[in-house]
Amino acid sequence: MAAKEHSFDITAKIDMQAFKDAINLVDKEVANRYDFKGTPYEVSYKEKEKALVLVASSDNKLEALYDIVISKLLKRDLSSKVLEEAKVENASGNTRKATYKVVDYIDSKEAKKIVAEIKNLKLKVTATIEGDAIRIKSKQIDDLQKVMKTIRSMEWEAPLVYENMR
Repeated sequence: MAAKEHSFDITAKIDMQAFKDAINLVDKEVANRYDFKGTPYEVSYKEKEKALVLVASSDNKLEALYDIVISKLLKRDLSSKVLEEAKVENASGNTRKATYKVVDYIDSKEAKKIVAEIKNLKLKVTATIEGDAIRIKSKQIDDLQKVMKTIRSMEWEAPLVYENMR
């Protein structure tokens, strides 16, 4: 009887419910902060555009707002890499506006780098890019765990998620 093949996927999917919960909590925290009393600010998630827009009265307030967003994301086990700064610009009423792209995919260049790193490990595994996921297969579950540990220990642009281990 042939040994069973095991596999897992590397993706950059985001738990959108956790993401939205985190964004909602930002509003509650900012409303209670003395440093934001009487100053205009806005936190809005634009689902269709996959963008988060922050508006505040100054660059310092914008940074403070961003830090609050990141702390709320981290509390929900979401990576700070789910947000990629797209642009910061002047907005109406003397405010500053920052737009962040919500990253929930691994770009193809990075996917190819990840696959190359896996091949460099010289383990008996196959790594295949399938859409926006990388599937790693092996008969040895230990080899899969070595791959996961190695890729986790490296620095990547995308917020990597390891799932469907079977």
